[in-house]
Amino acid sequence: MTVPFALAQAAAREAAGGQNYPQGALYMVATPIGNLADVSLRALHLLGLVDIIACEDTRQALGLLRGLGLERPSGGLVAVHQHNEAEAAQQVLRHLAAGARVAYLSDAGTPAVSDPGARLAAAARAAGYRVLPMPGASSVTAVLSVAGAGGADPAFVFAGFLPAKAGERAAAVQALGQEPRAVVLLEAPHRMADLAEALSALGERPLTVGRELTKQFEQVHTLSCNALTGWLAEDVQRSRGEFALVLHPWALARPVEDGQTLLRLLLAELPLKTAVRIAAEASGGSRNALYEAALQIKQSGALGPSGEEARG
Repeated sequence: MTVPFALAQAAAREAAGGQNYPQGALYMVATPIGNLADVSLRALHLLGLVDIIACEDTRQALGLLRGLGLERPSGGLVAVHQHNEAEAAQQVLRHLAAGARVAYLSDAGTPAVSDPGARLAAAARAAGYRVLPMPGASSVTAVLSVAGAGGADPAFVFAGFLPAKAGERAAAVQALGQEPRAVVLLEAPHRMADLAEALSALGERPLTVGRELTKQFEQVHTLSCNALTGWLAEDVQRSRGEFALVLHPWALARPVEDGQTLLRLLLAELPLKTAVRIAAEASGGSRNALYEAALQIKQSGALGPSGEEARG
């Protein structure tokens, strides 16, 4: 039977085996966020080379190693997570002092990006040890690449997970509403409904939702912030999995708002899809966001039976 990733391991040795991997160094290794095939050749080679693996969750790390066809390192695994990172970092420093190569893995993606690892890296650097990046998968860059939210200004803000408490979360959303750049958010499935409710305060500002990125049931959808709750409710599957979201720049949100009046006028005379297409072309707004707005207008009865606006 073919060993999983056997050909990839051979390719990794060929491509990365001749590079320098100093001893007594900490390697921050980005791991796949869902699809094992996204592991880099350099990370694959390094994980078979290191003496010790420090990781957010030892069970998750062992599962990753098995999936890649790799053995547990000779020095074993050390758990370094958000609850013990400061103390566990001292254990890692002792291994570095003995000349060990230590890899650090968070559960998925790039360490220290809304995951543990930052304090460990800081402690190692402060103690005089080299901290080397092994770049790879990241839900942040993955969702930005498909959102089309950069425009002429590629700058963005990484907000990560918003506060769990409702009041603090609402305050955070209010502050983000004033942010003119694109904003990347992360969220867990059990809190998506709460996040959607909070984001509804931002009205027609476009939002791209990335769900289960790189996995079998990956889904990417752009809509307005105030349409997110309804979109989630349409299909129970949409509230499952890990989420990465992009709040589009304020400059791109303005045309959507400007297109609302035009959209209402067009809906009174034209089929929905035609009205949306013309409104998007005329205003420069997001076609997906305007389509969601058109559905809401139709469903709310803002237009009368003949298509004319209902008058109170």
